[in-house]
Amino acid sequence: MNKLELISALKDRADLTKSEASEIIKIFFDSLSESFIKGERVEIRGFCSFHIKEYKSYTGRNPKTGQKVTIPPKRLPFFKCGKELKERVDY
Repeated sequence: MNKLELISALKDRADLTKSEASEIIKIFFDSLSESFIKGERVEIRGFCSFHIKEYKSYTGRNPKTGQKVTIPPKRLPFFKCGKELKERVDY
């Protein structure tokens, strides 16, 4: 399912216009993004949780040249599946 399919499903189930459904999805994803930027954990009970994992700087190698390259520190969001979702998928 992609974003347009999600908007269409919300529109049909909640009896909304396409623009209203689109705005709801935009608000949802913008709120998630803002929480990630702040470094906050996001939890949707029964579905999943997201947390930010921070990586320190390290020295890597360019695979083409073999030259050493310094990799800057980074922060990445991680998804953890909720128990109820796991059970529904694994039936």
